[in-house]
Amino acid sequence: MSEASGTSLITVDKVNKFFGAHHVLRDVSTYFNAGQVSAILGASGSGKSTLLRMLNRLERHDSGRIVVDGIEVDDDLKHLDALRRELGMVFQQFNLFPHLTVLDNVSLAPRRVRKTLRADANERSMGLLRRVGMEDHAHKYPFALSGGQQQRVAIARALAMNPKVMLFDEPTSALDPEMVKEVLDVIKKLAQSGMTMIIVTHEMGFAREVADRILFLDQGQVAQDAPPEVFFGAQESARVRAFLGQVSH
Repeated sequence: MSEASGTSLITVDKVNKFFGAHHVLRDVSTYFNAGQVSAILGASGSGKSTLLRMLNRLERHDSGRIVVDGIEVDDDLKHLDALRRELGMVFQQFNLFPHLTVLDNVSLAPRRVRKTLRADANERSMGLLRRVGMEDHAHKYPFALSGGQQQRVAIARALAMNPKVMLFDEPTSALDPEMVKEVLDVIKKLAQSGMTMIIVTHEMGFAREVADRILFLDQGQVAQDAPPEVFFGAQESARVRAFLGQVSH
């Protein structure tokens, strides 16, 4: 797909970001299409998570423009409110409310933000918990769950607002190795359902299998934007080859 296809949900245009004197993102321009699964890869410190977090204004960009489904990403509160309805986000840490049950964690935002009736919100939330394999744990509290189970609940919670785009910021990096697969399997099913997703990950096999497109960031710039078969294939870029050599054990 190309930007010219007219299906771009998100456009990033000449975006720069500084942390103090450190130039984290340098004139980044890219786009994300509806129905596309994009994986953002790169070495630690390359700006992957910063780029992802700027899409929903968790980080401010210093210059350039970001537009999400026609919404300008800026400090306008109406824009922010609309933006947060469009984008669901899953973090490295699960950030579940410890004093709420699994069901209440998932149904809280629709009840508070969309004013959905509790019975309707609970019914939909149970459906989402079923989708991520957590229906039987609906009335437990987060402390009773494994890390992988908590992350699956966090995915259901992000889906509860019916977002157009799901953002994943290294969703398995805080998990024990044996729990990684159960979370990746849930994300794979979402990808197969046609959900638009942008995933920052260090799981190369997963990125190769699930993504339609690989965005490789190097020193704050988009160094390569390619289909997985090209990125992981006979790679012409020495920098990408070095990166893949480091992450392939």
